[in-house]
Amino acid sequence: MEHQEKILVIDDSSVQADMLRSILEDDYDITVAHAAEEGLRYAKDGNFSLVLLDVIMPGMDGFDLLRKLQEEVVTKRIPVILITSLRDTEHEERGLVLGAVDYITKPYHPPIVRARVNTHVKLYRYRSQVEYQSMIDPMTGVPNRRSYDANCRGKWQEAIRFQQPISLCMFDIDRFKTYNDTFGHPAGDKVICSVAQTASSLLRRSTDFFARYGGEEFVAILIGSDANEAFNQMKKVRNAVEQLHIPHTPEASPWVTVSIGGVTVMPEREDSFETYLKIADTMLYDAKRFGRNQVVWSTSKMEQLREK
Repeated sequence: MEHQEKILVIDDSSVQADMLRSILEDDYDITVAHAAEEGLRYAKDGNFSLVLLDVIMPGMDGFDLLRKLQEEVVTKRIPVILITSLRDTEHEERGLVLGAVDYITKPYHPPIVRARVNTHVKLYRYRSQVEYQSMIDPMTGVPNRRSYDANCRGKWQEAIRFQQPISLCMFDIDRFKTYNDTFGHPAGDKVICSVAQTASSLLRRSTDFFARYGGEEFVAILIGSDANEAFNQMKKVRNAVEQLHIPHTPEASPWVTVSIGGVTVMPEREDSFETYLKIADTMLYDAKRFGRNQVVWSTSKMEQLREK
């Protein structure tokens, strides 16, 4: 069965909500909330493609809820169609200024309801696809530099808010220029893909973030692991790449390997993400300096952990 897009109907009238459900339920997966607070809760959790929102509700009205939906990071991208029996342009204008994408007026005319809903669900799906593609590195299938730039500071703020340790990590493929010069760029691209897939398969927790930074460089952010746990996790990544046994050039090394540098910190509000990123970069430089194919880590006490 084809996946159905999810639509959230927020209306205090069960009669009106049931009417909308009957118009749309053949084509969409419909969830109904009868109060604004309940609707907001559903919207945050539910992965909806569209919200149909009644303007006049007791307590928090549709305009207040629309404002809240626009303020929340997880809900601000969901398109909202306002439902009203008020035909005056003042309400329409207010809703559109607040960010609603369209209006449906009561009493419902089913073909118009279906047409408008269909249009905005399609637009949302298209926009989501474009956004997703712009955040993924097409060659490796892992998040790209743009995705990293969009996510890194949010992860940092998350760690501060939840008082969790965060690890910033940089790594790259050892002597990659030599590999490319010897075997050619198509072979080099295959190596980048193999390394990306190997690393991402070992960094799969919801609190892990992994991306291709550019060229043969990668970045990872881990939340919730202490320095030793993060260090050990990245040792597994380094070892897994070596165990792929992709032949390198005889003068470089037997196999393709990576060097990894990282830092773990319990961040405070006054700390700077950029400062710790520089420390991770310095650890990567040290890993190269100490002979490559190894992990070098800085703990929150600024002690260095070395693999070899």
